[in-house]
Amino acid sequence: MLPATFLRAKTIHSIVPLLLCAMVALSLPAQTNVAPSSSSASVLKSADMANLMPATVFFRGQVASVQARNSGGVKLPDGMFVLSALVDTSGYSTAVQQKYQGYFITEVALDINGQTLKPGAYGVGFIEANQFLVMDLGAHDLFTVGSKHDADLKRAMPLQVLDDAAPNRYRLYINRNYVVFSRAPGQ
Repeated sequence: MLPATFLRAKTIHSIVPLLLCAMVALSLPAQTNVAPSSSSASVLKSADMANLMPATVFFRGQVASVQARNSGGVKLPDGMFVLSALVDTSGYSTAVQQKYQGYFITEVALDINGQTLKPGAYGVGFIEANQFLVMDLGAHDLFTVGSKHDADLKRAMPLQVLDDAAPNRYRLYINRNYVVFSRAPGQ
């Protein structure tokens, strides 16, 4: 049988290297799985939106399913997002269905054809007379701006976001109709 003093000494000697390894490991910079932020914005396709857009959204007192395959957005250089998706409006009144086609989420203030939109969640839609309507979650109209029809668009989709010809500007399309948006000045 070994004396107790010898056992304590042996235990201390086996623990010291472990403590030193732990101290070295803790002093090293932490490695993260977060990708470094890009210096430019990136347009998001529906496949990129899987973990960003909720499956259901609240609008005008109801919850509606999001059409994930018809979604898109932009990840801005600072990591902030602008997201949009078509929604299933079958449970809404005809009056709401005529103007509510998509859900729009922005983490930054935007300029949409000269109108400023604060960060938040909104209902949006293209309505007659080439107009784009933005509504709050209670279906109250916030503003309407002119929209354009892009007959030259190669591949029209139910909803998509594409780069505009001007830098740092983007087009939100529903079919061939679109509005241009960008980060609001000073934001």
